[in-house]
Amino acid sequence: MVKDTKLYNLLGVEPTANEAEIKKGYRKQALKYHPDKPTGDTEKFKEISEAFDILSNPDKREVYDQYGLEAARGNAPAADPGNPFGGAGGGAGGFNFGGGSGGGFRSSGGGFSQADAFNIFSQMGGFGMGDDGFTFSSSGFGGGAGGSPFGGGAGGFRSAGGGMPGGFGGRQQQRPEPDTVSIQLPVSLEDLYKGATKKMKITRKDANGTREQKVLEVNIKPGWKSGTKINFANEGDYQPECGARQTIQFVIQEKPNPIFKRDGNDIKMNVHLSFKESLCGFEKDVTTLDGRRISLSRSSPVQPNSTTNYPGLGMPISKSPGQKGDLEITYKVDYPSSLTPAQKQAILDNF
Repeated sequence: MVKDTKLYNLLGVEPTANEAEIKKGYRKQALKYHPDKPTGDTEKFKEISEAFDILSNPDKREVYDQYGLEAARGNAPAADPGNPFGGAGGGAGGFNFGGGSGGGFRSSGGGFSQADAFNIFSQMGGFGMGDDGFTFSSSGFGGGAGGSPFGGGAGGFRSAGGGMPGGFGGRQQQRPEPDTVSIQLPVSLEDLYKGATKKMKITRKDANGTREQKVLEVNIKPGWKSGTKINFANEGDYQPECGARQTIQFVIQEKPNPIFKRDGNDIKMNVHLSFKESLCGFEKDVTTLDGRRISLSRSSPVQPNSTTNYPGLGMPISKSPGQKGDLEITYKVDYPSSLTPAQKQAILDNF
């Protein structure tokens, strides 16, 4: 029985999970909480990456299961008689998995950093990770010595030059990152309100230079704004110098709406009144962006450009599910362009 299940919970797996399940759990959670995603959370992303750093290494995982997180980090208290790693060497915890023969992904010793998290994400394939958790095919991931699930001997991931990137036994011959191609995606205000799925057909070149077509589905979430970016890694033209395809990036562009105008999370609309209605009152129905009809009425004069707010009838707030902005109605008075002598006299007599 494991001492602590926190790291398994972060990856959404059971303590009995095998290496494939751990990789799959990391892939799912890392892609969800990566800081570049709309659902991103920098601190959560770091915790997920550290969990994978520990659980993907058999030695660290064994220590974690028996003695807990601090022991796996190499910070076990020396006074703990039940922990064989307490006070076993230099440093606060005496046992350091951060480098040397301990394997793992970290770029240096010391505490787990945000840089370590991004390093793991990159080495596991970034946004192009496959269902098995990584996309590398030529770096020696064959299940190497020492029981490491990532091959390349006890040092973990190794490049063609030998050793880990970042100072683990050799200099990495790193390929350039594929280009990112941005495409404007016009979306109606109605679709940004309700959410929608857009199927976008692209034409791209494969490794042989042959052109082919691919349909990408863009899932638009309710409340997204202009400028929101959706990335599809490894879906564009193949770039031989990178050994991968370009990233296709769709950028949301809000289409103008003839009735409604968005202002942040609020929606604004104008209601036109005749000169008579502005003075004597009116009753009108208007239809909101979601198709709801609301009644407007006044029995007293309405000042030009006066406004009325209707809370909760605006745009969905993507980061706060269930909440919406306001609908703001502005009254525009249509003054007559001319008056008859009788109309002028009536105004003079009554005002």
